[in-house]
Amino acid sequence: MKSFKKVVSLFLISALALGAFAGCGSKEAAKEEVKEEAKVLRVSMALGESEWEVMKEKVFPKFEEANNVKIEPLQIEPTDLITKLEAMKEADKMEIDIITQDNMALAQLVDKGLVEDLSEYRELIPAEIIPSLVPVGEFSDKLFFMPYRPNVEINLYNENKFNEYGLKPPTNWDELLEVAKTLKEKEGLGRVAIKGTLDANTTVQLFEFIRQAGGDPLVLNDEGSVKAYTFLQELYKYLSPDTKKADWNTMNKYLATESVYYGANWPFAVNVIVKDGEKEEIKPAMSFTGPVKKSRVLGGEVIGIPVGSQNKELAFEFMKYLMSKETQEILVSEMGWPAARTDAYGEVEEWQQPYFAAVNEAIQVAEARPNVVYWDVVDKALNDALREIAIEGKDVKETLDKYAAIIEEAKNK
Repeated sequence: MKSFKKVVSLFLISALALGAFAGCGSKEAAKEEVKEEAKVLRVSMALGESEWEVMKEKVFPKFEEANNVKIEPLQIEPTDLITKLEAMKEADKMEIDIITQDNMALAQLVDKGLVEDLSEYRELIPAEIIPSLVPVGEFSDKLFFMPYRPNVEINLYNENKFNEYGLKPPTNWDELLEVAKTLKEKEGLGRVAIKGTLDANTTVQLFEFIRQAGGDPLVLNDEGSVKAYTFLQELYKYLSPDTKKADWNTMNKYLATESVYYGANWPFAVNVIVKDGEKEEIKPAMSFTGPVKKSRVLGGEVIGIPVGSQNKELAFEFMKYLMSKETQEILVSEMGWPAARTDAYGEVEEWQQPYFAAVNEAIQVAEARPNVVYWDVVDKALNDALREIAIEGKDVKETLDKYAAIIEEAKNK
């Protein structure tokens, strides 16, 4: 009898032990399951609706499948991003894992200690990345951002209208002025436009004119800047009335509806006007040169990782994915974005090739804007100076002296 009880006891002990083991196994499995379900990468970008569609349908799915992760897209504008990251860092609760940020809104992120130093990960940058894009992400010899999306404006013109008046796209300032004069004389209305909304859109144009004349936008009253604003004062009389409303978005409409025959915009405009709008007569024109040189603004976005990101390892994988040939080819062919890599134009369709030839030409002469924490002061000074000089007809040198002093004061704060 004793032996029977002993056997039963051993059986019960074994059963309990097995149950406990099985229970632990179930709990561990459950934990793993929960852990997998919680695998989310929160990505901040500032994109238009059609751009988000491409990201969600063409770009994100492959990464999600390969890494067993769900991407949570966050639409945050560049200026709002700084405020949000500051609040999250202060609360010690970072809720963003990776950011793509306008390359003109980087200085404050670094200055406020909101992004990780990526210097030791520099080798992640592929050899095929355009070399001039890398310094944009460097501050004090440290790498804080990696390249992913360069951008540069190209000139677009209405070939039918230019042929009608025997005109060719301008190659220098003199020809630009002559084209603007001719079109206004022929039609009684200006048909050349710059982006004149007196905000960041206009700043891009002003930066280019100043650099083309050998000036420095951070100085503003030097010889080159005076030449640029003097030229713009003359040119402005012959520009389209739409200039005052022309920005990155409306320029597409003005070119497509033929209220403007010549203007500049970012390359995404090509897909909007030519592909979707079927305005095949809108052709690309090479950059024109100023008294000193050609110069375009190197715009675009870079990739960074917020300090405190809870998924840094995945963020690095996504960073590599955005820089890959596969992803860059999607961004080029589907969105008309310039590529960050030299080998990512293989999927470009035949009709797109002349436009990307203009993009590549423009990138060769593109210069990054100075990334200073007082850029908002510079931005306002450049635009206020244009308003007073070109629209109100004030003296060029006196006006630039006034705004140069404002910039210098901001610099020394």
